[in-house]
Amino acid sequence: MSERPLLRVVRGTPDEAELAALTAVVAGLASAPSAEPEPAPRSAWGDPARLHRPSLRPGPGAWRASGLPG
Repeated sequence: MSERPLLRVVRGTPDEAELAALTAVVAGLASAPSAEPEPAPRSAWGDPARLHRPSLRPGPGAWRASGLPG
């Protein structure tokens, strides 16, 4: 049973450093995860939970609580 080489030089005469660099790049690409990138986090401006605010109660500090996210 003969194994096929990972890379085969078709044209040119690369030296050992060039072959080592190419092998490192190809091996790095082969081991990289192919999962889809995670979606960007959702903006707080579009969060539907912001539509449901707690009821406001009069009293000390009520004016401050009215402007803060609930």
